[in-house]
Amino acid sequence: MIISMFYEKQDSYKTIRELTYHIGTVGVDLKDKNENRTDVDIATFTYNDAKYIRREMQVNNEDLYFLYVYITLFSDNLNELEYIINKVEGITSSLGIQTRRANFRQEQVFISSLPFMINHFDVKNASRRNILTSGLVSTYPFISSSIFDENGIYIGNNIYNNSKIFVDRYNTEKYKNANMCVFGTSGAGKSYYIKLLIIRYRLLGIDQFIVDPEREYNNLAEQMGGIVIKIGATADTYINIFDIRENSIEETKGYLANKISKLIGFFNLVFGELNEEEKALLEEKIINCYENKGINFDDNTLYKNDTNKINIKPIFKESQDMPILEELYDILSTDEKTKKLQIKLIPFVKGSLRFFNNYTNVKIKNKLIIADIYELGEENIKYGMYIFTELFWDLIKEDRDKKKAIYLDEIWRLIGVTSNKEVASFIYKIFKTIRKYGGSATAITQDVSDLFSLENGAYGKSILNNSSIKTFFSLEEENILLLKEYIQLSEKESIEIKSLKRGECLMFVGDNHILSKVETADYEKEIINKK
Repeated sequence: MIISMFYEKQDSYKTIRELTYHIGTVGVDLKDKNENRTDVDIATFTYNDAKYIRREMQVNNEDLYFLYVYITLFSDNLNELEYIINKVEGITSSLGIQTRRANFRQEQVFISSLPFMINHFDVKNASRRNILTSGLVSTYPFISSSIFDENGIYIGNNIYNNSKIFVDRYNTEKYKNANMCVFGTSGAGKSYYIKLLIIRYRLLGIDQFIVDPEREYNNLAEQMGGIVIKIGATADTYINIFDIRENSIEETKGYLANKISKLIGFFNLVFGELNEEEKALLEEKIINCYENKGINFDDNTLYKNDTNKINIKPIFKESQDMPILEELYDILSTDEKTKKLQIKLIPFVKGSLRFFNNYTNVKIKNKLIIADIYELGEENIKYGMYIFTELFWDLIKEDRDKKKAIYLDEIWRLIGVTSNKEVASFIYKIFKTIRKYGGSATAITQDVSDLFSLENGAYGKSILNNSSIKTFFSLEEENILLLKEYIQLSEKESIEIKSLKRGECLMFVGDNHILSKVETADYEKEIINKK
């Protein structure tokens, strides 16, 4: 097959003048003879087309071109040639493109298909079509989007033109935020890609925090000088859910008010969906817990010394100065209305989950921190994910000038149907506001349907809309159909996502949609694959 295209730019002044004359003439005809014309539909169609072309040329500075497309097909067998012609005609017809066979003009079309720059006069009038500049650009058949951010990290190669893809997601002038979504079925290369990003951002000195429910990233910490924090039955490290950290302050709330809203979210995970009365009672008991430790809504009560004294640096209270779950458990037992809540806390205080009932005993100072919550098991992973997400969020707010990133693997557990509105709102808030702290949030999941299962997909959609970079590895058809409800995904892109090979992905980077193949260096493969 040979495809030959010709473009002829038209004189703008002459074109607008002729369009204006045509619009006026047809407009009068439509008004005066509308009832008697048999071709009223065609006349109306050309009238509207003429108005559209004139508006685009006058308002959007478009130019009008004549487009000519010639297709020459070859075969050494007549029957096969007829079959090929019918197949091409079928494909073009299904796309709404009209074709005409060059009967008695095959020689002229063949000449026009050769590299002689000859657009044969005998076939020009039959093949000519109008096209504006924006449409003309899309007809060039060998162009593909390419991204080369000057300070970006190497992602891989464009599948179509083999160009290198460099993305700087922290470029605030180019992207509205540095957030990412990474979707893909098991074995599609999703986790490998995330590990690759972690390695490359680690070399740039960017602080990174990973919530790891499947114990997939521990090896990276060992290889890259990071640390792993485990919580579980066999772990000797603990995180106190009641901790208030000095850098946890929000712009619109005080320390305790901000902490209470997060604790209500956590206890919604523990107790199930609480009604308004239960929330009010629980909040009262939480306040009592902090009051017993000398902490109230006055932020000064979070400091050990007098903050009003000159030249004395205020000392913020530590985990040992905060309540723990057992203290809330005891207070809940004193009120008949909250005893049923107390019963649900038994596993966390006296049972299999009692490791949640401890003061924090880890010092977190590292540029790469992995939160290993694998031991919590399927039913309890959401508790660990929430605790570490809150902890990492506080670390991210510590210094606005430093670049940092948080990765939430299996994020559907926090914003899907197994979660609740308070927790999902907290996660959405991270994606919405992390930009102003110099950070980026990455949502990772293979369960796309679960991602959109809470509140009719409102939170999943919000995460998508607040991610400038979206990366889709191979997905099942049902997940692709679900995605199409929330993002602009063409039919071609839907087919591509379904047929992607391992390590290949469709990337939405800003306004660019690029098919890419993730590439790694030998030393990166060694780090990732080392057991």
